[in-house]
Amino acid sequence: MLNNWLEWHRATLAVKCAGLSDDQLRMRSAPPSTLSLLGLVRHMAHVERAWFRRVLNGEAVPRLWDKDRDIDADFNDVDTASVEEAFATWQEEIELARAISAAKPLDAVGDRNGQDCTHRWILVHMIEEYARHNGHADLLRERIDGVTGD
Repeated sequence: MLNNWLEWHRATLAVKCAGLSDDQLRMRSAPPSTLSLLGLVRHMAHVERAWFRRVLNGEAVPRLWDKDRDIDADFNDVDTASVEEAFATWQEEIELARAISAAKPLDAVGDRNGQDCTHRWILVHMIEEYARHNGHADLLRERIDGVTGD
């Protein structure tokens, strides 16, 4: 059930972005916010990587989008970011997350800055993370072209 909800939310973000031009994907919500659909895709690629690869699987992979320089680079640097690269990276991180998740029991424990996080907790957190940002995506998409829905 947890995996199915996570998959539904991943697909929902993809639907919110479907059929839009690069410029529309970069469109910001409202000043001073840097929130955009492209920023959300980049952010979720980072989140997938951080929770599944770094925390749950213990991989020493670097943070995406130069987030060591700017913690909000996934949102702030979309004006010149490659849309194709962002979506490809997001899909790659999802595939890697799926593989890691499939290989771990729900009670597997990962380490986040010295704190234990179970696989189950990570799945619930990821559902919450996508659900919150899909709400943002719904508002952004409605602002761009009036499309609303799941």
